[in-house]
Amino acid sequence: MPKSRLPQKSLSGASLKSLAALSENLRIARERRGESLRSWAKRMGVSVPTLQRMESGDASVGMGVYLAALWLCGQDKGLAELAHPSADREALELELIRAAKRRKS
Repeated sequence: MPKSRLPQKSLSGASLKSLAALSENLRIARERRGESLRSWAKRMGVSVPTLQRMESGDASVGMGVYLAALWLCGQDKGLAELAHPSADREALELELIRAAKRRKS
């Protein structure tokens, strides 16, 4: 059964550009280390076609594959901070609006 391409269709243009930039950066990091697709894929625990899809910015590739590549490059340290609740301004604004409505009622 072929994998769904829904993630690619549901992402914004800006998100797809960010994913493409990340993918390109990971490809460059692999090449700068002199690693072949086959050796890098083996170290990541994925197939060569999956690595190629990741390096092309395919949004249907699982996050774990991107994380494995980041780990091999020593770039996985700040990943947990990407969606930290304290940086979620939209959620904070919604909470403030809800709190203001509760005070009015």
